[in-house]
Amino acid sequence: MASAAQTTLPPHVNPKNAMASPFFARKVVKDCPQETLIPEMHATLGPITYVTNIFPGDKPGWLLTGYEDTMAMLRNVDDFTKNGMGQWSQSIGENWLVVPTEVDPPMHTHYRKALNPSFSPQKMAAMKEDLRGRAIDLIDKFRDRKECDFVNEFSERYPIYIVLDLLGLPQDRMAEFLVWEKNMLHTNDWEVRSNAVKNAVDYLKGEIAARRAAPRDDYITKIFDLEAEDGRKWNDEEVLGHCFNLFLGGLDTVTTMLGNIVTWLARHPEQQRQLRNNPDQIVLAVEEFLRVFGPVTAFRIATKELEIHGQKIMPGEYVSVCTPVANQDPKMHENPSEVRFDRKAPHIALGGGIHKCLGMHLARFELQVALEELLKAIPPFRVKDGFELGYFVGNITFVPALELQWD
Repeated sequence: MASAAQTTLPPHVNPKNAMASPFFARKVVKDCPQETLIPEMHATLGPITYVTNIFPGDKPGWLLTGYEDTMAMLRNVDDFTKNGMGQWSQSIGENWLVVPTEVDPPMHTHYRKALNPSFSPQKMAAMKEDLRGRAIDLIDKFRDRKECDFVNEFSERYPIYIVLDLLGLPQDRMAEFLVWEKNMLHTNDWEVRSNAVKNAVDYLKGEIAARRAAPRDDYITKIFDLEAEDGRKWNDEEVLGHCFNLFLGGLDTVTTMLGNIVTWLARHPEQQRQLRNNPDQIVLAVEEFLRVFGPVTAFRIATKELEIHGQKIMPGEYVSVCTPVANQDPKMHENPSEVRFDRKAPHIALGGGIHKCLGMHLARFELQVALEELLKAIPPFRVKDGFELGYFVGNITFVPALELQWD
């Protein structure tokens, strides 16, 4: 683990409990971090560590390694806030919040009450055949070639189709949206990140204004009728904050999970065979994949001076919700980096507490359907001969490229 000796630390931080972590290096590494870096962190770190590069732009914060500690923070809405956590609007000189992700109670309660019916299990299950159609259309383009560029040809495109369909946004802008998404989520350059945020926000503002002028039969128009407190309708900042949330989350998380899952299956033919022979296990397998490969490190912000495991936390400091690390807590799971389809283990890949992911049911269905159709249509696949796998480590852990082949 890298030293933090060269970094000026706050006076309440013991240098022995501070570091620059390779897990947040925001670069491509050769070895799978779920099998190497994360087990090493559990073996060498205490329950809380000051990590000087934990936030994009190499900004500092506290890393919690334990599942129970992370869950306790997720449930504690008094001592920890999400208000402005991602620094999205602030990075472009604005001050709206990502709705409902960055909003605290009581407003969060009003937003979730308005939004939950649109993302209920029943509503999302009704989309399964649309998901299946999108997956089959993409697979049909490469199934007879005996090889594919999986990220480019499937995992990036499949969830974006779904989100653009949901929002009523044009599919022909997909390539441009992908560039914005990557620059928002996968860079350590704050200027690049901010420019991408501005591009996405300006675009969404235009779409919202167009629907105010000429309503359509789509999700964005329906947001105008949602109610906040006292029965008032949402204003444009709230509509923008929610559209940005769907645009950001819908364009990346499922893409990342699919890349991580299919890479694992390509490297582990015995488990791939198990799912092919027992497709009824895919639902539980998806939960285990979410536990092991849940990719996101998010944050809460301390609202007051606190203490965790004897360590003082000051107001305004960031504390991590590091799903890849907390989900491999050895106190919770035997051999936590091992993938077991019958484990039925708890995880926080989709959040916890009041901020559990709004789109969690859709994400699960997307992953389940994609795996069902891939395993049905493509013979046993493996990493393409000569292709060198790499893994991006940072606030989102993912496989940037994956070339597959089959006989």
